Amino acid sequence: MDQLSATLLSAPVLFFVLGALAAAARSDLAVPETIAKGMSLYLMAAIGLKGGVEVANAGIGPELVTALGAGLLLSASIPFLVAPALARFGGLDRTNTGAVAAHYGSVSVVTFVTASQVYGDNGFVVAGFMVAVLAMMETPAILSGLFIARKQGGSALSRELMREVLFNGSVVLLLGSFAIGMLIGEKGFEPISPLFKAGFTGVLCLFLLDMGLIAMRRILKTRALTWRLATLAVAFPIMNGTIAVTIGTLIGLDAPSAAALGILGASASYIAVPAAMRLSLPQADAGLYLAMSLGVTFPFNIVLGIPLFRWMSETLGALL
Repeated sequence: MDQLSATLLSAPVLFFVLGALAAAARSDLAVPETIAKGMSLYLMAAIGLKGGVEVANAGIGPELVTALGAGLLLSASIPFLVAPALARFGGLDRTNTGAVAAHYGSVSVVTFVTASQVYGDNGFVVAGFMVAVLAMMETPAILSGLFIARKQGGSALSRELMREVLFNGSVVLLLGSFAIGMLIGEKGFEPISPLFKAGFTGVLCLFLLDMGLIAMRRILKTRALTWRLATLAVAFPIMNGTIAVTIGTLIGLDAPSAAALGILGASASYIAVPAAMRLSLPQADAGLYLAMSLGVTFPFNIVLGIPLFRWMSETLGALL
């Protein structure tokens, strides 16, 4: 209960709730798109740099390699776990099943960043190398989703698509800033730390305000989101996050990092995967997969998933 209260009363989550309430009230509150994009770039660069610096201090060990392997396995396999429910219970055709499944196998950078910040503020510090796991988990799910949809999706693995998958902006910035952090270390990070440390929480609050506005407006706008699909959009993060926390605990991650792996498993992409789906499966319903990933799963994870997966990781850690 204390963990839930700490999450709900944290500034980033409250700003997200403010945005959702403003959108529900039909307020004209809005964050300009260029500013929102700038904040997104800042957050990814900051989290990558800080993760790289932490790895430079601790060194590259077997824990990092094991976590990367677990992340890649989760990203590639989750689409196949959720696809049957999307097709049978959700009533989706193969194309939309593959498109939606890809979103749930991939990850949400903002969910991870928010969880890391909320956890860290409460002394539950996630290992820096989890940023590399985050970056590695974006791509495999896209390929799995296309495999599921390919019978109706035509030639899915085009050259243009592979370029989008392998070199999309979030992956390049996360891995690039992570590498820079490793190269410069603590000493090199010191001169730029006022920018990337002091302003981080404030920028995250404003970014989540924008996310709250977008998520609620997406829910209010779409007509494709049935009660069955909305139910799956809540069930998937619980199922996938539980699997990820369990794997993280079994491979020896500490409780904060296992919880972070749970957050990654539970989250759904709403940036990288939609861009790939527009290229490879243009016939899939964009309103549907964005309503599920951004309109339902993202708010669930921000408000309830963060404390839930911390509780799971601590409970499993104590039992094992």
